Amino acid sequence: MLVAKSGDKVRVHFVGRLEDGTVFDSSRDREPREYIIGEGFYFSGFEHGVEGLKIGESTTVTIPPEKAYGPWIEELTVRVRKNDLPEDVKPVVGEKIRVWRPDGSLMPMVMTEVTDHTVTLDANHPMAGQTLIYEIELVDIL
Repeated sequence: MLVAKSGDKVRVHFVGRLEDGTVFDSSRDREPREYIIGEGFYFSGFEHGVEGLKIGESTTVTIPPEKAYGPWIEELTVRVRKNDLPEDVKPVVGEKIRVWRPDGSLMPMVMTEVTDHTVTLDANHPMAGQTLIYEIELVDIL
């Protein structure tokens, strides 16, 4: 029986959860994901979890923040005055905005807090600081 190894093209089904059980992604309602182990399509912890599986086998892998989207970094948040926002931007928690960096590039940020006078913007990845838990099933080795 074939065993998945680095360099193999595989098809997998997965369910990704946070530690509180919240599902953030799943392939169960669509076609299995196809990728080559070791090419970095998924986090290394995910890919290492697939290695050694036989077709039809499943595993659960836990990926700490440092090996996923990184830690949540306080310095990537900023509080601005509402009246400093562009006129066409409505300050609403969860709203996304792009902010110009000093080097001229745009940085995506999310509004995480809105008060009467200020808005807190966060440039961290939405899943930064989160431990990710994947249930993975090896569907096929191609």
